[in-house]
Amino acid sequence: MSLPTGFTAATQAALALHVVSKSDLAAWRETQPAAVQAWLSAQRFDASAGSAQSWADGEGRIAGAVLGIDDPLDPFAYAHAPRALPAGDWQLASALDGDARKALQLGWGLGLYRFSRYKANTYTAPRLAGDFDAETFDLLAACARVRDLVNTPTEHMGPEQLEDVARELASAHGATLEVIAGDDLLAQNYPAIHAVGRASHRAPRLLELSWGDASHPHLALCGKGVCFDTGGLDLKGAAGMRNMKKDMGGSAHAIALAELIMARKLPVRLTLLVAAVENSVGPNAFRPGEVIATRKGVSVEIDNTDAEGRLVLCDALTRACELAPDLLLDFATLTGAARIALGPDLPALYANDDALANDWLDAGNRLRDPLWRMPLWRPYLRYLTSGIADLANSSNTTMAGSVTAALYLERFVVEGQRWAHVDVYSWNDSDRHGKPAGGEAQGLRAAYAMLKSRYA
Repeated sequence: MSLPTGFTAATQAALALHVVSKSDLAAWRETQPAAVQAWLSAQRFDASAGSAQSWADGEGRIAGAVLGIDDPLDPFAYAHAPRALPAGDWQLASALDGDARKALQLGWGLGLYRFSRYKANTYTAPRLAGDFDAETFDLLAACARVRDLVNTPTEHMGPEQLEDVARELASAHGATLEVIAGDDLLAQNYPAIHAVGRASHRAPRLLELSWGDASHPHLALCGKGVCFDTGGLDLKGAAGMRNMKKDMGGSAHAIALAELIMARKLPVRLTLLVAAVENSVGPNAFRPGEVIATRKGVSVEIDNTDAEGRLVLCDALTRACELAPDLLLDFATLTGAARIALGPDLPALYANDDALANDWLDAGNRLRDPLWRMPLWRPYLRYLTSGIADLANSSNTTMAGSVTAALYLERFVVEGQRWAHVDVYSWNDSDRHGKPAGGEAQGLRAAYAMLKSRYA
């Protein structure tokens, strides 16, 4: 197994790395040499979460270090280590069980992450030495994939570049990829995807990746791939548009999850559907008040061109339901209302199946990758009533915006189809340990754990 940057094989030359919580600090200190105890006292080390302290030997050379943590199962409890420790190789000297060791490994990798496509990362990071779990490295790669895709500006991550990524994955894992682009979307009955993306100089497209054994349960993943969202003719203000390269964060999650499933050879038949568009302003941009067609045959009145993600997703969901999968999951940076309700760290989970929702939530709690379930409160469909079409794409009320968006999507899921939708932020607004400002994977590790438990 090749090791990623920041990791190395176990070696006797590695420095001792201790991991201690506040409650265990006093007992641990008693096991250390008197000089180390005195140094820790002088530095007022109290094992607070996110703290770290190293010490030297009699020759002035770094001899060891201790990390202060709170929750040993939370990867982000360890994510400060690569930035807090001196350069060198470090090997765990504390007793951690298997799950905590995996959390340390994952947190170390997340703490090392920096997006370096345009600005070189010159930091000389320490390395974690030991025997490692390959699955955890695949999880780390999936999280980095989401971050990299979201962090890349639209100039270099438009619909065609998303296609390139899907093609790379198909080639690497023996999958097939079908792409329907431009006016072919109209010819093959994906009118809503076409309507949203037609004003861009880069053609909209639907990416459909297929992988796996036909005898295995069928899993369908859908992702919102709006590579940049100006808001369309209902133009966003400058502040609201600034980070809209991240509006393809749903597709980044779906792509990374698909890659993880294929890398781990989960026994499923996988279909990945990404609706990749740029919501631009132009002479042929779709307009407020227009009625557009959808693949399902449901007519939609455009109340707001900035509610475009649900328009591209509804055609993708319809296609997914035609395949009658055992399970259908979609990911989308769909609403600001979800962030107002739950803040930046909690993705909103909607599901029409209680067992599915509970399994996902339980996995999130176990892996410290949380989500929060929100209700599909169907009486709120009244907010999407149109006088001239079957449905409106949004409403003029500020109430229940995330709920009504999920209800809109549910309208395109056939009865009896098990489905879950995640309204995900995909972003860190500021730097925190292991969470640098920029793109972020949220609910992804929990999704994989839920699927692994269900199918493996």
